[in-house]
Amino acid sequence: MNLIAVQDQDSAPHRKLCTDCGVSRTSEPSRCGYACQFINPDYAQLEYQTHGRVRQIDGDIEPFFGVVKEMHQAALVPKRDGAQWTGITTRLGEALLASGEVSAVLCIGPDDNDPWKPVPRLITDARDMAGCRGMRMGYAPLLELLEPAIADGHKRLAVIGIPCQIYALRALEKELDLEHLTVIGTPCSDNTTTENFHEFLSLLDSNPERINYLEFMPDFHVELRFDSGKKRRIPFLQLPIADLPDDFFPLTCRTCVDYVNTLSDITVGYMGGRGDQWLLVRNQKGQRVLDSIRSELTLKAPSTSGKRHTAVKGFIENTRRATGGLPLRRMPQWLRPIVGKIMPLTGPKGLEFARTRLEMKAAESILHLRRAAPKRLRTMIPPHVWKLAEPYGLKPSEDER
Repeated sequence: MNLIAVQDQDSAPHRKLCTDCGVSRTSEPSRCGYACQFINPDYAQLEYQTHGRVRQIDGDIEPFFGVVKEMHQAALVPKRDGAQWTGITTRLGEALLASGEVSAVLCIGPDDNDPWKPVPRLITDARDMAGCRGMRMGYAPLLELLEPAIADGHKRLAVIGIPCQIYALRALEKELDLEHLTVIGTPCSDNTTTENFHEFLSLLDSNPERINYLEFMPDFHVELRFDSGKKRRIPFLQLPIADLPDDFFPLTCRTCVDYVNTLSDITVGYMGGRGDQWLLVRNQKGQRVLDSIRSELTLKAPSTSGKRHTAVKGFIENTRRATGGLPLRRMPQWLRPIVGKIMPLTGPKGLEFARTRLEMKAAESILHLRRAAPKRLRTMIPPHVWKLAEPYGLKPSEDER
């Protein structure tokens, strides 16, 4: 049985800081007041609730990535057809269903009429997980299906989601009538509407309708794949980001402080993978689900190289200009192909690439909130995010603490 929620855009909330995780569509929408990542989050409390401890405040792992029990660079062998990377996330869902550990997996699949549009799905047959492979772009009220799932008798549940969905899930977890919950998280940085994403695709290629895969790679390129089997790689510096409207990425995504989904039991991403997937096992439950497919994976320690400081400083300077209404400092067009070839050779890689992105996101969140919602800084920016931004001169004022 495969249940699909009908996404009614007219019933979506219209608050400035909302990603429509689905809580506002449940029988008690007022729970948004304490479940939303963008109102008054308490990461320390939920880290302790989820992992039995909070992140370490020193070192070069947990201050960036949250509580970590194991960390791997990984690949599923053989790679699954249609997977965004190698198919680890989908395979974990399959394994949980096949073993009886859970009776349903709540995740995201494609809309019947638009494969790029995300739609919440409740999967009860392991064979149906394959239909949820790949990346979607847009908002999907995943948690809208929590109550119907539980009412249908699913007391042992797995949820695969992005950080804003998982924060709300953890905030509500103690209220849910569940016997067991496993959470598989995927990192997320910047989202937009599906309509905006189609506009972006049209700027990348003259035949955007033929594109069936897009991924930001850790070697400073975007990879496109086409239904003909063709592949195309575009250096980050040659992306038409400056041609996008100012509101292409909403304030929520510009002020998200949980890129790496720190409240999941296991995070499956790419940033620290250096061409493979990147696994962050956060607790015993995450270790158990990884162990269920460990024999199908190649695992090795993540590597790191390069320096992030210059890249982060440049990003912060451009973000300051953008939030101040100044034009961005654009690199001359003739120089971009040259720098685009140098960046993969000299830029940060592996874990250093991941730390680069997290420091950029920390700074971006602070600067955009200072511009658009300064009163939110006191509640939305947790101490560990201020610490990431501190080396770049971004410190809280008395009103922002």
